[in-house]
Amino acid sequence: MSALSVTYAILFYVATTVLIVGLVYKIRLYAKTPAPLKIPTTPAPVTQTGVVFRMAREVVLFSSLFKSNKWIWIFGWMFHFALLLVLLRHFRYFVDTSSPIWFWVPLIQPFGMYAAFAMLAGLGGLWARRILVDRVRYISGPSDHLMLALLVAIGASGAMMKFVEHTDIVAVKGFFQGLLTFSIQPLPGDPVLLIHLALVAVLMLIFPISKLLHAPGIFFSPTRNQVDNPREKRHQAQWTVELEADGGNK
Repeated sequence: MSALSVTYAILFYVATTVLIVGLVYKIRLYAKTPAPLKIPTTPAPVTQTGVVFRMAREVVLFSSLFKSNKWIWIFGWMFHFALLLVLLRHFRYFVDTSSPIWFWVPLIQPFGMYAAFAMLAGLGGLWARRILVDRVRYISGPSDHLMLALLVAIGASGAMMKFVEHTDIVAVKGFFQGLLTFSIQPLPGDPVLLIHLALVAVLMLIFPISKLLHAPGIFFSPTRNQVDNPREKRHQAQWTVELEADGGNK
């Protein structure tokens, strides 16, 4: 087995471990953080079912962003939806085609193939906003630009492998299926492929400590996940309940 294949196998094992452990830790931290105030953004739903529908609209349609700025919504939704298609298209690298696969895996391939261009267009619009809009440029730090540059590089290198520098897809699939069974398989040495995979691994490593954590974080936002019923029911954070139960001795 070549040193290249072993190096990339170790890189992805480490990146996957960091990603999973980091996400579990952050989500656990979000879940334990108290929300002492009833602060849903109005107009807010007055039932738990309404909250579920509101969260669904927010996650799928970015409804609050649509209300605040249509141009940012277009680029933001374009990027996220294209990214979803790209990720779903990559699912084929982890499934065994000799056994029955979900019907949507082959169905999504033509759409995911060109989704990289929509993803890059969305990123371009979001990046231009950070440069051209004064108030956004003022609060944008180097990490914001580096994160956008990383996502653009991942999208561009992925598109290059499809439309410019083709790689051995069968070998790439064999490599990742081998990782799932802890059996390292040869990885093609194409430069664009190696750059693309290295960038993806970097993204996995920094994801748990980056602003990209807004993905799971939105589900724990009290302005979105709370029922607007302060008159009907007293809101108490868990730590205040425990304090009262202990007689105020903590």
